[in-house]
Amino acid sequence: MALDLPSLGEAEGLADRLAGEVGLFKVGLELFHAEGPRALLRLRDKAGGLFYDCKLHDIPNTVAAAVRRIVPLGVRMFNVHALAGKAALVAARQATEEAATSTTRSRPSLLGVTLLTSLSEEMLWVELGLREPTENFVLGLSRLCRQAGLDGVIASPQEASAIKTECGRDFLVVCPGIRPAWAGKGDQSRTATPAQALAAGADYLVVGRPITAAPDPVEAARLVVAEMRKSLG
Repeated sequence: MALDLPSLGEAEGLADRLAGEVGLFKVGLELFHAEGPRALLRLRDKAGGLFYDCKLHDIPNTVAAAVRRIVPLGVRMFNVHALAGKAALVAARQATEEAATSTTRSRPSLLGVTLLTSLSEEMLWVELGLREPTENFVLGLSRLCRQAGLDGVIASPQEASAIKTECGRDFLVVCPGIRPAWAGKGDQSRTATPAQALAAGADYLVVGRPITAAPDPVEAARLVVAEMRKSLG
């Protein structure tokens, strides 16, 4: 569940309310830039752990240096942009393994960001000049992440099934852009309901505003979990 909130106080308050309802909490750029690493330290042991959505995208040396600072913070998973290239992905994986040996916490899962779920097919073609089907492009980035030794990728639910077929069932697929039928899409384009994402093979679902913006976040979280359980039989 995404704690995309402007302050640590608000994030901790919501996390305490939802700790028994969700599996993991996600901290992204808004909260991290407001509060810094202490946000990760304060939230990492709530629920089942913490996903730091940092989206590292830089040259290999800088990515590796950042990873060495992230791993000791005790997050359960974090990510790097696949578009940073194979050398940066390999550097991130090596730094993750090296940093994990010097801490008592388990090695976090390292995931590659493919394409943001806010990007529509039209935007990819017209604004970014992509000249191949979106799924093919995402699959290419997923293969690159697999080759670099990453644990999985961040991808839209619309590509989850193809990624599993291409990269193997053990390759994690974390899907943002989850929108229950009763929630609005907002600025997301490539979306799916919780049931659709799980049916496509997603291992983790990232749900933010449908819960954080709900009049009763606890009830909203329960509705999402109920749909997930129903879809799993």
